[in-house]
Amino acid sequence: MRLDEFIEGLERDEGAQLRQLAREKSYEITEYLDDVESQVREVVQGDSLFGSTAPEIFVGRSSYPNVSTGLLSPVGHEDDAAAFATSGEWYRQGYDIDDVFQRRTNLLNSTRSANVHVEDVWDGFVGVQREVAIADRPVDVEIGLAGTPDLDLDLDDISTPRGPRASARDADLAENPHVPRPVEKTLEDDDWQAQGAMTYLYRRGFDVYDINTILSAGALGQGENRRLVPTRWSITAVDDTVSQYLRGRLRNAPSIDTVQVWYNEYVGNDYWVILAPGRWEFELVELKAPGSIWNPDPEGEMWIAVDNEGFEGRTEYVDETAGAYYATRLAALEHLESIGRQAKCLVIRHASEEYWAPVGVWQIREGVRHAFEGEHGEAESFHGAVRQLAPRLPVSLAQLRRNSEMVAGIQAQLTDFRADAG
Repeated sequence: MRLDEFIEGLERDEGAQLRQLAREKSYEITEYLDDVESQVREVVQGDSLFGSTAPEIFVGRSSYPNVSTGLLSPVGHEDDAAAFATSGEWYRQGYDIDDVFQRRTNLLNSTRSANVHVEDVWDGFVGVQREVAIADRPVDVEIGLAGTPDLDLDLDDISTPRGPRASARDADLAENPHVPRPVEKTLEDDDWQAQGAMTYLYRRGFDVYDINTILSAGALGQGENRRLVPTRWSITAVDDTVSQYLRGRLRNAPSIDTVQVWYNEYVGNDYWVILAPGRWEFELVELKAPGSIWNPDPEGEMWIAVDNEGFEGRTEYVDETAGAYYATRLAALEHLESIGRQAKCLVIRHASEEYWAPVGVWQIREGVRHAFEGEHGEAESFHGAVRQLAPRLPVSLAQLRRNSEMVAGIQAQLTDFRADAG
């Protein structure tokens, strides 16, 4: 499909009604927390909590190497516990920001402080946490609490939101967890480096969400090096490791032969992906609108962040786009590996004011993964694709050129600067 026809078919209502709806939902969450508090009181009996916990844990990063480590247990929804664990299924179910917050605020995070070195620790609270992490289905647990739950939300741009927290005294398994054979194999081999074990699990059909949980629990890597990994770090580590594996598989692959433009929109984020013939090269441009969650001043300037890499990849952590870079790159490489081609790839993410609260980097990963479904537009050249796309972006082509190395190669035209000046 010609790019101009593709773009014309993407009209969406960006009027005041949608923005007002987003603001209204932010107030709904505050009211919803009152209901969660009532549910917590009903489920917590004395100083104990018994229920089915999603196969998910949380490991904090403050005060490393002595960190806060937690079990996430659904409050009042034990029969549907698996649906509360972060996964790509949330996208397939069409969850919006409100849906994500309702599920996450229903997870009680029972926490204890622990040292990250856990090579042979399979008993006590940390041992139960690790058993939950390596299981492939929710596990019944009994948790002894040492304090009243704190209902303050914990938000960042990489991990999913976290709901009520309570200090835990102890935890016990109420059943034997079911551990998949590939995970058992990685645990049995004390000489297997973490990167190799992650790649092995990915090749065996484990998605990055599963691998992240297992890595965070200190269940991957050489025996003496096994340790708890803060959730925020493990998410990026898995995205990065799997991406390197996929990039290696494409190193000698032929290039795509047309310039392709793909698009997706999810929870107030627009994703434009341009693939062009050539060897692997990648850049992420993030545009965060005034009034959005990470650029809250509605009268401020558009916030622009850019990170990139060439054919050999990168060896240092990105400076500006953080976990979004690794999640986006993974999604692009998965698509290219699926068609056995390499390409030059530019991803432009626009976080609009409709993105009123962060739900975690998973929505970026899934937003780009699913951008490659359905039809796409084609252009005669990479530069031509960017020029046609520019009017749909919240910044001018001149602004884009000043920030993006890929776009900087486009020959400037006087009209670009006129648009920027206006």
